[in-house]
Amino acid sequence: MFGSGSDGGDGRATRVADALGEERGARAARARALAVLRVRGRALAVALLPAALATVLLAGGVTGSLEGPGWDTARWAVSAVAVVVLLSAAGVGAAIARARPALTPTVEIAESSAPDLYRMVRDLAVRLAVPAPSAIALTPDCDSWLEDRTHRAHRTSGGEARGASDAAPVLVIGSPFLWWMRVGELRAVLAPVVAGTGPSADPDIAAARRFVRGLDAAVALPGRPGLGAVRRPGARAVGAVARMILRAVRDHAAEMERGAAAAASERAQTVDYGLRIVAQEQVGLAYAGWDRLLTRVALPAWRMGRWPSRLDAGVVSALTELSRRDRLAEGFASRLGERPACDLLEEPGLVDEAASLLAARLFHGGPAEPGPDWAPVDWHRYPEEVVDRKWRTEAARLHRVLDRLGARTAPEGPTLTRVMDHFSTADGTEALAAALSAELSREERSPRGSTAGRAVPAASAPAGDTAPAAEGDRAAAAGRSGDGAGPDPGGDPGSDAGAAASAGPALSVPATDELPLLPLQPPRSGRELLTDHVLAMVCCAAVDTAGAAPGLDWLDGPVLLVGVGVGDGDGGGGRRRADVTPGVHALVEDADPAPLRDWLASVGARPEKPVRLV
Repeated sequence: MFGSGSDGGDGRATRVADALGEERGARAARARALAVLRVRGRALAVALLPAALATVLLAGGVTGSLEGPGWDTARWAVSAVAVVVLLSAAGVGAAIARARPALTPTVEIAESSAPDLYRMVRDLAVRLAVPAPSAIALTPDCDSWLEDRTHRAHRTSGGEARGASDAAPVLVIGSPFLWWMRVGELRAVLAPVVAGTGPSADPDIAAARRFVRGLDAAVALPGRPGLGAVRRPGARAVGAVARMILRAVRDHAAEMERGAAAAASERAQTVDYGLRIVAQEQVGLAYAGWDRLLTRVALPAWRMGRWPSRLDAGVVSALTELSRRDRLAEGFASRLGERPACDLLEEPGLVDEAASLLAARLFHGGPAEPGPDWAPVDWHRYPEEVVDRKWRTEAARLHRVLDRLGARTAPEGPTLTRVMDHFSTADGTEALAAALSAELSREERSPRGSTAGRAVPAASAPAGDTAPAAEGDRAAAAGRSGDGAGPDPGGDPGSDAGAAASAGPALSVPATDELPLLPLQPPRSGRELLTDHVLAMVCCAAVDTAGAAPGLDWLDGPVLLVGVGVGDGDGGGGRRRADVTPGVHALVEDADPAPLRDWLASVGARPEKPVRLV
């Protein structure tokens, strides 16, 4: 009995402490918001100071208390300065108020396409006693946040703009979370994020955030394309003033956001606290698997002009493989038996494709919609359509460069022996690396060249606008099939590339030519390119002369499979041979072909035989 009373007392004490912590965070955020607004007021006061002084001088002239040639000159001078300052301040103020901060590229999820997800978020908001987010969007990243998009209404009528300014922010959810996390885990992870709509409803915090976002957008105005020689100097002036004010409010704004985050975190303590600890472990795991999937699996496909259409489903396979190898969580199989969060979507496959296409745009700069040189690929076709094609394309490029360098040509055709012999020549490595870099750059600049590495401009629109809805629908409609939380084996990778637009998630992309926004890797050096191309030639020789096959490893990407039963090429048959890399490095770095020849002999590959190129 005493224990029960003590537990109840401890629970009440905890709730009181949480409430006090939330109140402290909210007070701190509100105080910093007022500090930001005071800086705005001081800036306005400075702009009005010459006008106030001019008013005093004019009033003195009218009353006869400030007469004489000197006062008349001062009146005219100060009035002229006041007019210039007022006009400039009005222009700067209008530019800051109308500046439209860039939107985060997302896949917009309508309520009709995810009613269960919206219901879960609204129930969460009710439990937290905060306003529900106005909409839900997905981002191809392992993060979740609230995004205020009321600046979209800046160019609408006054009544409409006022209504939009009162709207709750949009909840942006990392798409890998929906596929990897269970429903309960997702709810626990989203609790502190949804709780952030509480501080967003505070009018002072909302006004301070709008002011800071306007300053951010105004600072970026000089870099906006299409300004012209007349408007660009004015944009630079506006940007300079905005930058100066932004420096004055930066610390206050940062502390305001910290206070708001602390208040939201304290409010969310009462919702699924124990489950949230477990869910946070899954956040770290999802990030690790997503990073490996993008850099090892998706990037080689993007460079080939193909984009995997089920990246989120792929991360499930990648993390399952990671858990199997490292024996991570105990009871892992039972966890996967629970309902995945992607079941909250009506058409998970369609959403996955839209998020996968957006990931390709963000991280690689691919086109906004599928085409002949930018086609979706399903996972079961990945070894054939990406791995094998990648190896043969790079091997063909290597032999074209050797032809330009005047290397000896084998009468029977392109052989690995020809490549290895070139490294024994003087300066063979450096010349080949430089020529490969030049050849790849030339191909990427060519209008008919590969899409790999080329940034394709988004649809023409004013800075900050989203892409046209029709373009988003066409992109989302490409290659739709399957709805599960795992790789879908059905469908031709390019069969739906020209599908007509239909209802589905809208793809919101930035109207900017500067894509990719978040490149995964820096440009490869000449030596790295050379190593990749020689490795590709070795793999082609193994496939054509030793019965090997291309395969897919969910964590390491393209792999070579050697052994009986590798014909399916799905990574499930044959024995993976990753030990070829040391021999390739010895050839490229030290011009020593012996380790590579030993490896070729161990798998039965014949370097003197010609290989098939594309």
